[in-house]
Amino acid sequence: MSIYTKTGDAGETGLYTGERVRKSSLRVAAYGTVDELDSVLGLARASVAKAEVRERVLALQKKLPALMADLASRAQEAMIAEADVAALEQAMDELEGRLPPLTSFLVPGDTQGGAALDHARTVTRRAERLFCRLAEEEEVHDTDRRYLNRLSDYCFLLMRLEEQ
Repeated sequence: MSIYTKTGDAGETGLYTGERVRKSSLRVAAYGTVDELDSVLGLARASVAKAEVRERVLALQKKLPALMADLASRAQEAMIAEADVAALEQAMDELEGRLPPLTSFLVPGDTQGGAALDHARTVTRRAERLFCRLAEEEEVHDTDRRYLNRLSDYCFLLMRLEEQ
């Protein structure tokens, strides 16, 4: 089987559920941005110095295919569940309890890994904005929206942990 299929030559792509949509659709932009986030997290994982941060990033990366599948589907049951949102919240609460309180804005870039995690935070925010635009036009899963919202904050906390 070849890497190229030629099925997208006319500017369309197939969703996870088999439907064909324009490559310029908000749905494709949203799951494409989550795909980009996975790559940025991979760069972060390869760059961080702390094993704990590396493990936490890998766990996030393992969850992103489910989020992409949700975004690349219509009328399917959500793969990102309430338990996934709750797990991120629990991890964030635990990290916040270990980190010193913020007293000023942070300038990213003290470490390569921290900068990559902050980049992941901003890509996550872009994915969330695209998701919100998509939600204005099509039905989407609310758990995905909340997961993306928590994920950007979690990336920020991971950056702080890495640079501590």
